[in-house]
Amino acid sequence: MPRAGLCSYWRGRVLPLLLAYVCYLLFGATVFRLLEKQAESQSRDQFQLEKLRFLENYTCLDQQALEQFVQVILEAWVKGVNPKGNSTNPSNWDFGSSFFFAGTVVTTIGYGNLAPSTEAGQVFCVFYALMGIPLNVVFLNHLGTGLRTHLTTLDRWEDHPRRSQLLQVLGLALFLTLGTLVILIFPPMFFSHVEGWSFGEGFYFAFITLSTIGFGDYVVGTDPSKHYIAVYRSLAAVWILLGLAWLAVVLSLGPLLLHRCSRLWLLIRAQDSDPRLQKTPMSA
Repeated sequence: MPRAGLCSYWRGRVLPLLLAYVCYLLFGATVFRLLEKQAESQSRDQFQLEKLRFLENYTCLDQQALEQFVQVILEAWVKGVNPKGNSTNPSNWDFGSSFFFAGTVVTTIGYGNLAPSTEAGQVFCVFYALMGIPLNVVFLNHLGTGLRTHLTTLDRWEDHPRRSQLLQVLGLALFLTLGTLVILIFPPMFFSHVEGWSFGEGFYFAFITLSTIGFGDYVVGTDPSKHYIAVYRSLAAVWILLGLAWLAVVLSLGPLLLHRCSRLWLLIRAQDSDPRLQKTPMSA
């Protein structure tokens, strides 16, 4: 590409996108700061107050001993051990939990509440991710592309009259809507019921998970006060894989649906103005 063309391309496309990207990050930082900073300060003050009350109630402890105990709790939490409960809590590395963790690795969710603590586990995780992440990307891409190709070639829309085209557009919209309900609405309701969350918290968990953001503030199967079935976290991992696959389908078929709707709308408007076009089929 000539230098003049490269400069024109930079000014015309890259620079506006870069400015929009930076502005979006600044906007997000400003809003999150306004929403969360005061709550953080209140939580910090409340924690310090609780430590002072604890020392007042247990005079045999001093400040240094309490800080050491808090440090032990933090180290346990970093290693995936829930400080609540006792040693009878379910293992984080049984098969179901390990399957769940493997799913979060290859999907790049990475909640952050659990990670390998041994050197061998960390080395294996690196090579496992190097192979698993591309495999996951290829699988999702092929799934979305394959289903889109199947739906667009199995029944050629442009070969049908307007009424049939309209029914097929509505059918595709219904297919995407029902699939979204099954993948994105019903599972949060189930998780909310099992974990004791509100529906808003369950939907937040589902969105943060399937968008692969994975903050780790809400994770299923980690409450030591609850008795989960053995395959609970394995089922959650399967849901994550199905959810990501469904998102790939939606991202592939969504633009197709919008394109068909816009073409159908333009055709209807044209036919309303010119009755001779009533039997003209819609092209792809």
